[in-house]
Amino acid sequence: MTQYPNVLVLAPHTDDGELGCGGFIARLLEEGSNVYYAAFSTAQESVPEGFDKDILKTEVRAATKVLGIAPEHLMVYNFQVRKLNYVRQEILEELITLRKKVKFDLVLMPSLNDLHQDHKTIAEEGLRAFKQTNILCYELIWNNLSFNTQCFVKLEQRHIQQKSKALQEYKSQAKRDYMSEEFIFSLARTRGVQIGCSFAEAFEVVRKIV
Repeated sequence: MTQYPNVLVLAPHTDDGELGCGGFIARLLEEGSNVYYAAFSTAQESVPEGFDKDILKTEVRAATKVLGIAPEHLMVYNFQVRKLNYVRQEILEELITLRKKVKFDLVLMPSLNDLHQDHKTIAEEGLRAFKQTNILCYELIWNNLSFNTQCFVKLEQRHIQQKSKALQEYKSQAKRDYMSEEFIFSLARTRGVQIGCSFAEAFEVVRKIV
């Protein structure tokens, strides 16, 4: 039996969840958890030239399908990129609505120390909405001046391969260095070395309920 029957992944932008905890998501689904994924912005204003402005909606559906998340467990909102801090109350209300619909056993969200204003907003409002729930923060190292590696999740090569395969669905973001398979495996190996295994993902512990 899975330790976390219902898990919620909070992604400020499509792809943040896969980048931060795609391996853990793959493992959770393998172990029988129901994983829900909420993306708050499709970053239309940041889509590269040559791609449809709605491309990230299509890509997040494909990526989460690769991971194994049920289509009905994917929620995509249309808040404006880089301006989530202006609508934090609306975001909080959406999170509370989710909380009332499903009793989540674990919430995965960006670090509270993340420099990106959208990431920080989702982390802060996520903490407000789910302060009575287990909360782990995933790392996006290009946005973290500091990150406390307080929790490690051991992973197998297949989990990292699935994470990388999911991220390959983001064709519009392929030029970003952190989307490469080489980077994904390198970080997973680094975190694995820290705890004496082949692969891992690291998390900050915000709330752990025993």
